Amino acid sequence: MSSQADLVQQAATTTTTYDAGNIGFTLFSMALVWLMIPGIGYFYSGMAREKNALSLIVCSVLSLVVVSVQWFIWGFSLTFSKSATSSFIGNLDNAFLRGVLGEPSIGSDKVPDIVFCAFQGMFAALTPALAIGSAAERGRLLPMIIFIFIWSTLVYDFVAYWAWGANGWSSKLGALDFAGGTPVHITSGFSSLAYAIILGKRQAGEDFKPHNMSNVVLGTALLWFGWFGFNAGSALSGNLRAAMAAVVTNLSASVGAITWMCLDYRIHRKFSALGFCSGAVAGLVSITPGSGYIGPAPAVAVGFLGSCCCYVAVQMKHRMRFDDSMDVFAVHGVGGYTGSILTGIFTESYIAGLDGTTDIPGGWMNQNWIQVPHQLAEATAGAAWSFVVTYIILYIMNRIPGLSLRVDHQVEIDGLDVAEIGELAYYQVNKVIGIDARTGEQKLVAEEMKSMKQKECKATSQ
Repeated sequence: MSSQADLVQQAATTTTTYDAGNIGFTLFSMALVWLMIPGIGYFYSGMAREKNALSLIVCSVLSLVVVSVQWFIWGFSLTFSKSATSSFIGNLDNAFLRGVLGEPSIGSDKVPDIVFCAFQGMFAALTPALAIGSAAERGRLLPMIIFIFIWSTLVYDFVAYWAWGANGWSSKLGALDFAGGTPVHITSGFSSLAYAIILGKRQAGEDFKPHNMSNVVLGTALLWFGWFGFNAGSALSGNLRAAMAAVVTNLSASVGAITWMCLDYRIHRKFSALGFCSGAVAGLVSITPGSGYIGPAPAVAVGFLGSCCCYVAVQMKHRMRFDDSMDVFAVHGVGGYTGSILTGIFTESYIAGLDGTTDIPGGWMNQNWIQVPHQLAEATAGAAWSFVVTYIILYIMNRIPGLSLRVDHQVEIDGLDVAEIGELAYYQVNKVIGIDARTGEQKLVAEEMKSMKQKECKATSQ
């Protein structure tokens, strides 16, 4: 364990070792990724029914705080400890952030450990917020909080170590994942599938429309905005590679949105706002693993193919026996898997080299034919590990007294906002206004607040 004097010495040398612009760029990117967490909350909230709207926003921000604590205790150490020798998981040498300060980070020698830790902590916090979307409208809050902590340790930390850790097996194999196609999207998507299967379908079925499309569009805008920090920020330096990552991220999202809207229009003859949002997120997910390896022209193909694959997965959901409330598996699981394979096809060595240091053989664009099998290995292993481990965690929790995962019948009917939180996203307020006959002044006589099945009457006397 580093002494206090050693840490002070590290801090004193930090300003002369690192470029302040790179540190500022990475910290700003961290803040953008943070913004994605309430973004996903608003996205899910708008897609749910009115009586569950607030609960989904709360679940998303709870993921932020629970994982932030887990990341401090042992999450960062298990994922990014430099002294780890295992190909499977890191060690606890940096538990409680011991020794994490001014040394060059494992991600890049351009930023110190503490900056890299803060940046990657937002990735870890976002991932379970995505996964728990499949539990919408029927999952209990307390078991979900416990699940987030356990899942971050046994699923996210393991898979992230494989892809980005000091000796992770998929990293040594040669699989490419710039910003989290497997650790973030494949893990959240396939874990959400396990969560949906364990919980079962909602009592009211699946055929209902989003209650607030404005929230869905707002959530999409926050996600899209934050994704620039997610992808471009993964360069950990304000360089040409980061700029290219931002360009292809926006391009893939735009093509994905147009593609999904066209697919919807072919059937419904309407330009669906939900189709726009779903397609944009599908494009963002699909470009994530290759955002630092793919040029603009291939990004168009990634956005188009990713959106098409996710669209088909959403349609197939209705034929399967699971209720993925927010299409997490269809968009993030399938989109992440598709993007990982396309990364193996469209990666170009010159794009990776835009940072001045990265030298890779490229993908099929550079006649490196083994790259797609490497991508298949990483994506398939991540999907299988996420689904199986998540299923086991939830199966065991569901049989522990007090940790049953699903709310009871009446709570599901009333809505989770009332039963689990005790507050509502929306109130209808009726006011009775009186006018003083002598002065003509308006005064509040009575106020009535209504919700779906609840009324609170408050009167004020003058």
